[in-house]
Amino acid sequence: MLNKLRKKVILLTMTSLFALLALVVAGMNLINYGNVVATADEVLQFLMGDGGKLAGVPADPDWQPDGDSDPGSATESDPGTATESDQRPDGRQWRMPRRINDETAYESRFFFAVLDAQGGLIVVDTGRVAAVDSEAAVEIAQEVFASGRTSGFYGAYRYAVEAEDNGNYRLTFLDCQRSLDSFKYFLLASVGMALLGFAIVFVIVYFLSGRMVRPIAESYEKQKRFITDAGHEIKTPLTIINANAELLECDFGENESIDDIRDQTRRLTALTEKLVYLSKMEEGGDKLPMEEFSLSELLNEMTPPFARLAQAQGKTLTADVAQGVSLNGNDEAIGRLVSLLLDNAVKYASPEGTIAVTLNRQVRHAQLAVSNPTAETMDREDLHRLFDRFYRTDRSRNSETGGHGIGLSVARAITEQHGGRIRADLSDGVFTVTVTLPL
Repeated sequence: MLNKLRKKVILLTMTSLFALLALVVAGMNLINYGNVVATADEVLQFLMGDGGKLAGVPADPDWQPDGDSDPGSATESDPGTATESDQRPDGRQWRMPRRINDETAYESRFFFAVLDAQGGLIVVDTGRVAAVDSEAAVEIAQEVFASGRTSGFYGAYRYAVEAEDNGNYRLTFLDCQRSLDSFKYFLLASVGMALLGFAIVFVIVYFLSGRMVRPIAESYEKQKRFITDAGHEIKTPLTIINANAELLECDFGENESIDDIRDQTRRLTALTEKLVYLSKMEEGGDKLPMEEFSLSELLNEMTPPFARLAQAQGKTLTADVAQGVSLNGNDEAIGRLVSLLLDNAVKYASPEGTIAVTLNRQVRHAQLAVSNPTAETMDREDLHRLFDRFYRTDRSRNSETGGHGIGLSVARAITEQHGGRIRADLSDGVFTVTVTLPL
């Protein structure tokens, strides 16, 4: 029990942490990538606005600014006065985007090409980039122009296409290799740190989870021991009550009150036995003795008595059992499981309904399904809670069927003891319990 709770705590904690870390890392890197793209686009727009030159800096790599033409000199003058270096060739004043500064002119590496409407070359300028020659620049520009896109990435180059008034097209390419390398480094670093943090938290949770779940496990274990001990203590007075009822019947003859005492005594005895058995199954301290037996033969032996019981109630029970299905398990426990499922199906099947029992052999599993028609309607939550102790979808039927609402809980405990799975389904008015057991 403690190990199961620990696994659940660790799984839930680490799943939540993984989702949080993934969201944080993805968010940071998306913001970072968006900043890289936005910065490149602002520089591109500024380049395109200057006819391919940045803030009056010509493409000639040997050009050196003098004191009067320094792009940063405008910051030392009156902000309201436009100097010669602040003027565009058409006389208008430059407006610096927020990501552009005086050093951008010397940091940026770019080239541009002007093409006509058919993609023919008019002019190409690679004076501000060393990695691309004129021939390669023309090929890149014509390939981008043929794609019909107006902006995007070509390798490490961010490009933009602008239509000029004369019908030509200017394609400007900005080298973003350093920005992209920085983004990739940040991506790898953030993922690495997230994984390292995940591993550290996993170690901490793994060692502390035992202390976290121990009070819950101890409380649950005490509850199960109480049920087991109380069950054994109740058996003795029930036996005495039943024996006294028989003595009273011998003295006074048959009596309705005595019959009621006997019926309720048998009902309470059956409930006590089921509770004790369920506690033993759930404790799992003593593993059931396992041996190989024929599940097909077990079903063939158990279905005829329930078929006669169903027939006495005006119902029909059919069995489709695959032969030669053997199981490594406890035949007594599996027999109890089959009995619980068949008894449940016969009790709750609609009048004149047909109960179907099927056993199929799969690759590594045996699948047992017991279905019966029912007039009840249940949602998904009801189907899941059917395996809880004392849960009943219609409590008013307790007196009609004689059930306790604990049979499916015992069935689930037996299935889990054998490493299997059990589920309930309701489709088109047919209720089906399916048990899958490993072979």
